[in-house]
Formats: sequence, structure tokens, C-alpha cells
Amino acid sequence: MKKVMFVCKKNSCRSQMAEGFARTLGAGKISVTSSGLEASTVNSTAVQVMDEIGIDISNQTSKPLSDFNPQDYDAVISLCGCGVNLPESWLLRKFFEDWQLDDPDGQPIEIFQRVRDEIKERVKKLVISFS
Repeated sequence: MKKVMFVCKKNSCRSQMAEGFARTLGAGKISVTSSGLEASTVNSTAVQVMDEIGIDISNQTSKPLSDFNPQDYDAVISLCGCGVNLPESWLLRKFFEDWQLDDPDGQPIEIFQRVRDEIKERVKKLVISFS
């Protein structure tokens, strides 16, 4: 089973949604964690828009990347263009992508929903590529 780390600036919106999708769409195929360059809290609107499509991320927590060891992961996905700020050891994993998705934090719910749907499609492709 491939181990995937989704990382963002604050681990509050995009990376949390990606973790929720990967747990659901990749169940039994990939193991997933999300983190941030800094930890914060899980955004309530992110929880809301995921709940709209039947995925509960309300029990997920925001975690700092510094709590994890890059050697424990097969794939690293940056969701915010923050790849340039990641320690080199994370960039050198076998599989690294920088998805550069819009930050929905502080935006209208429609932006959250659009970003959520973009994340879903990318996670679907990721799960298929690791299957």
C-alpha cells in the first residue's frame, strides 16, 4: 500500500479535503496523511462542503509537517504551490507533485465547492495511478 502525504501551508482546507477524499476513494489502496508547513485548525467551511457530498472530515486534525519523516512516505502532494518551501527531503520522494490549487480560505462557499471538486478529480487519478 502506497503512503501519501498531502501538504499545504496551514493544513486547514485543501489538504484536509484531499485527505478525506483519499481515505474514501483510496480505501484499501493507499494510506494517507495530511499536514501543513504550520498547523492551524480544520476550516469549518471545508468540513461543510465535504459533508455535502457525504464525506466526514470533522474528526481530522491539523498537523505540522515537522511531525513526520519523509522516508515514511512514497508520495508527497503539495496542494498550494508551497512545494518551493518544503524541505528538500520531502521534494526528493519517489513521487512528488505540486497541484497549485486556489486557496478557498475566506472565500464564498462556491469557491470551496469548486476547489473540492478539483481535488476530488485529482485524488481519483492519483488512486488509479497507484492501484
